[in-house]
Amino acid sequence: MEFRYLRSISEISHQQWNAISGTDYPFSRHEFLAALELSGSVSAKTGWQPQHLCVYQGEQLLAVMPLYIKQHSYGEYIFDWSWAEAYHRHGYNYYPKLLAAIPFTPTTGPRLCLHPSCDADMVQEAVSQQLINHAQQLHASSVHVLYTEQAAGFNAPFMPRSSVQFHWFNQGYNCFDDFLAQFKSRKRKALNKERLRVAQQGIRLQRLTGAQITDEIWQQFYAFYQSTYAKRSGHGGYLNRDFFNRIASNMAEQIMLVIAIKDQTIIAGALNFFDSHSLYGRYWGCHVEAEHLHFEACYYQGIEFCIEQGLQRFDSGAQGEHKIQRGFQPVDTYSQHWIARPDFADAIKQFLQQETAELTRYKQQCSEHLPFKTV
Repeated sequence: MEFRYLRSISEISHQQWNAISGTDYPFSRHEFLAALELSGSVSAKTGWQPQHLCVYQGEQLLAVMPLYIKQHSYGEYIFDWSWAEAYHRHGYNYYPKLLAAIPFTPTTGPRLCLHPSCDADMVQEAVSQQLINHAQQLHASSVHVLYTEQAAGFNAPFMPRSSVQFHWFNQGYNCFDDFLAQFKSRKRKALNKERLRVAQQGIRLQRLTGAQITDEIWQQFYAFYQSTYAKRSGHGGYLNRDFFNRIASNMAEQIMLVIAIKDQTIIAGALNFFDSHSLYGRYWGCHVEAEHLHFEACYYQGIEFCIEQGLQRFDSGAQGEHKIQRGFQPVDTYSQHWIARPDFADAIKQFLQQETAELTRYKQQCSEHLPFKTV
C-alpha cells in the first residue's frame, strides 16, 4: 500500500474522492470539505492545515480519510484542553497534533472511508500505524480520530474515548402526535404548550429544501448565524458567507432550512443537513428572541421532517440536556486517541477509564428523565 497526503482536497477530483467516501453522509463528501477549504474557513492560517490521507494499491484508490494538522483544539467538540494544559505545565508542546475529523461538525460518521472490495481490517490496521508514523515525522504530540462509527475503530496503542449526545429516534411514527402519544401526560401537555406559545406570538415556521432556499434567505440566515455566535462567543463564527454559498450551490439536495416568520419578516433560522437515514441539526440563529422558538425551530420542526421523510434518526448536535424532556435519548459517541509520550499516555489512559465510568452513570441518570411512558 502507498500512502499519499494531500495539502488540499482540490488535489483529488470529487469523482475519485466521492467514489470512496460516498455521497450519502454529507460531511465526508468532497463538496463539503472543498467548501470549507475554498472559502478559507479551513486552512493552515485558521489552524486547520489539510493533510488528507489517500491509500493506494498500485493505481487503485483503496481508502480516504479527512485529516488535518491542528494548532489548537477549537471546533472539535471532543475536549482535550486539559491534556494540552498538562503538556504546557510540564514544558512540552501539545500542538501540532494530527486530527481525523470533520471540522466544526460533531456528528458520527465514517472517518476512514474504504473501497467496498478491499480488506477492511488489513487497511485499517495499516492506516493506524501510518497515522502514528506520520505524526512522529511531524513531531506531533498525538493522533485523534473523532466521532467514529464504533467504539473499536482502531486497536492499541490507540485509546478509545466515549462521550454522550442526545438523539431522537423514529419508531415508525406517522405524525408528530404519534410521537407525543409515547409521552407521559404531563410531559405531553408541556411540549404542546411550548408549541402553542410559539404560534400565539404570531410566529409561523416553514421548512425549506434545495432551491426553495433563495439567495436572499441564505443572506438572512448568515446574518442570524453571525449574530448568534457574536453573542455567545464574541466572534462571528467559524464559517464565512462563501462557505454557505458553496454548499448552497453544490449540496442543496441535502440541506433543510427551518425559517421562522413574524409579520412577513424572517426572524430566525435553523440549518440542517440530511442523508438517506438521518437528519443533522447544525446551526441556529435569530434576530428576535421569542419564547420557546429555539425548541420549535431546532427540534420539533426537525422531528416532523424526519417523520415525513421516513428518516430514522435526528442528530441535533453536541450537548444539550434540555433535549431529554423533548424525547431525545442519550447515546454514546466514540473517538480514538494515540499519545506519543508514554508517560502522558499512561496518565490519559487512567483519566479515560475514570471518565468512562462517570459517563456510564451520567447516561443512566439522563435515561431516567426521559418523558416516555414506562411499560
